[in-house]
Amino acid sequence: MIQRLAFSIGCVLIVCPIIAQAAERLDRGLVALCTSDKNVYLGWRVLSSDPADVAFHVYRNMADSESARCLTKEPLRDKTNFIDDAAPHISKVSYFVRAVINGQEVQPSKAIAVSDTPEGMSFIRIKLNGNYDAQMAALGDLDGDGRLDYVIKQPDSNIDPWQKAGVWRKSPGTYKIEAYGHDGKFLWRYDMGWAIEQGIWYSPYIVYDLDGDGRAEVYAKAGEGDPRDPDGKVTTGAEWVVKLDGMSGKILKKVPWPDRSGYAKYNWASRNLMAVAYLDGKQPYLIVQRGTYGQIKVDAYDSQLNRYWRWNSHQEKQRYHGSGMHGLHVADVDGDGRDEIILGSAVLDDNGRGVWTNPMHHKIMAHPDVCYVGDINPNRTGLEIFYGFETAQPRDAVCLMDAGTGKILWGFDGPTRHVHAQGMVADIIASYPGQECYAGEQDGSQYWLYAADGRLINKEKINGLSPRPVFWDADPQKELILSGQIADYKGKIHGRIEGSLCTIADCLGDWREEIITSLPGELRIYTTTIPARTKRVCLMQDRLYRLDVAVASMGYYYPPQLSPR
Repeated sequence: MIQRLAFSIGCVLIVCPIIAQAAERLDRGLVALCTSDKNVYLGWRVLSSDPADVAFHVYRNMADSESARCLTKEPLRDKTNFIDDAAPHISKVSYFVRAVINGQEVQPSKAIAVSDTPEGMSFIRIKLNGNYDAQMAALGDLDGDGRLDYVIKQPDSNIDPWQKAGVWRKSPGTYKIEAYGHDGKFLWRYDMGWAIEQGIWYSPYIVYDLDGDGRAEVYAKAGEGDPRDPDGKVTTGAEWVVKLDGMSGKILKKVPWPDRSGYAKYNWASRNLMAVAYLDGKQPYLIVQRGTYGQIKVDAYDSQLNRYWRWNSHQEKQRYHGSGMHGLHVADVDGDGRDEIILGSAVLDDNGRGVWTNPMHHKIMAHPDVCYVGDINPNRTGLEIFYGFETAQPRDAVCLMDAGTGKILWGFDGPTRHVHAQGMVADIIASYPGQECYAGEQDGSQYWLYAADGRLINKEKINGLSPRPVFWDADPQKELILSGQIADYKGKIHGRIEGSLCTIADCLGDWREEIITSLPGELRIYTTTIPARTKRVCLMQDRLYRLDVAVASMGYYYPPQLSPR
């Protein structure tokens, strides 16, 4: 089924066909915030089910009135945001929107009140059930009402299993997974227990509606009891994939996690990841992985946690082991409608067989720190992968590959020492077609910013090794989160955020993204209040983007990419 994506600049509406990829039933996501000049900013979603020419009327309700007032003389056709500059008694008003389809108004959205955050503060606050920070935040509709809820992991503490550098230590406590409704209501807490050490590589979890009942479940790695050895390591004991009910946190089912056998080092055996993939092009499957640097094991499960296939890097003739990254990506790299799993510098097909491993692949080229899969160069057909390889290389450690074949399209023609962290892929400069690609050396000796076609733009540091891009203002380019500021690349500052970044996703309002941060005792969902004459389908209904958001609650953070238009 083909849906249409609408995007307008100024008064010009551009409509592009995209594959229908919505896995969730979303509502309009209406948000209302009081701006610094005491007006009310409203933003809402266009859905993939809407016709390209959908328009909207905006209504204001007063608490002491029986009727709502329409604020739009004509339906809004080229944008999905609105400024109410005449709202009396903000605490007493609520708003809703009605879509206009074929000249007729349809059912209203849910009415919402203005957020109770201070005037001019463009965030919604979720109070946590204690004075701690969240390390991760996942999104999913837990109760089936069309609004996205929040599932966090706390505290914000991380122990790495790499002992050589002396970074491993005993866990001081246990991780807790907690669920909060979209309105901030605390729902439940699940203690991961002493069998899960307090580091991100031991404790993956993911939120998604695999069984198709309209309510998201929570999936996590689990153990039993307290199997720590005298040093504090967990090297024995049962290991499980658990399925938790999204509304109660109750364990619904568990199946074995890929086992520890065959790993030469505790560090290698302690790397665990999860993802969701549409392996048949229709239904979501759960992907669980053990291993990054040495042997890699992957199991795929259906919605009832029946194993769909199993893969081990040793079963391939080529060297697939050691090809993992610090996360997982899922994308349809061959255009057959079914998702492949991007382990790092290797790709598994939807049937659990190897597609390709890095054609330059050898022991020291296997592991990338930087890895993004998306429509990086729109002048090419299909998807590309931008890489930054960790171990010193004579050339091509920073490169762009064709996602379907692993062919190197362009690369840095020079030696590297240790390309590190997550880098960045985002369209931040309008004058260069496609997305810009950024990476740097751990020691700060080299930085690269490339255009999508391989032109080197500059070799300047962009606020570190992993600047975070976000759709925020009114233009099609992304802004960057730089030292707590949201700013154009070498340009205007649009605002500030506080707290540690948990995730970026289009979870509220129009197609521009929200920035979710954590501070002691609260989660903040920052959302733009900048008016924009743009109309675009909710990004969470793009399958590649949605699955990138799903994996943001485990591993290192790689901001989400979009499918080709």
